[in-house]
Amino acid sequence: MRLTQSLPIIAALFLTACASGSLNSGSTLFQSKGEKSLSSGIELYDDGKYGEAVSTLQDALGQGLGADSQVKAHKYLAFAYCVSSKERLCRDEFKKALELKPTLELEPSEAGHPIWGPVFKSVKAKKTDPKK
Repeated sequence: MRLTQSLPIIAALFLTACASGSLNSGSTLFQSKGEKSLSSGIELYDDGKYGEAVSTLQDALGQGLGADSQVKAHKYLAFAYCVSSKERLCRDEFKKALELKPTLELEPSEAGHPIWGPVFKSVKAKKTDPKK
C-alpha cells in the first residue's frame, strides 16, 4: 500500500483516538514538565510525604504551569504546610492561590478539614474584606 493510500487511514485512526480521549491534553503524553511535577507533587501529598510534596510542587511552579494549575499547586502547598504545623506558610500559599483566582473555593471535603479549613476561611475573609 502506498503512503498516499495510507494517509486517510492514519488520519481516521488519529481522529478516533482524539474523540475517544486517548490523545487528550490531560494525557501524560502531552503534559508539560511542570504539569508532570504537579501530578507527582499531589501524589506525594496524598501518600503523606509532605516534605517531598512541597519540594515537587515548588519545582512544578518553577517549571511553568497554566493559571489553574498554579492555583492547584498553591492550594496543595497550603495543605502540606498546614498539616506540617507551618500555619504562616499555609496562609501565604492560600493568599497566592486567591490572588490568582479570587473566586477560589475549596471542595466541601477540603473546606471541612479541621486544620486548613479555618485557615482558608480566614485568609479568604481578609481578601474580600481587607479591614479584617
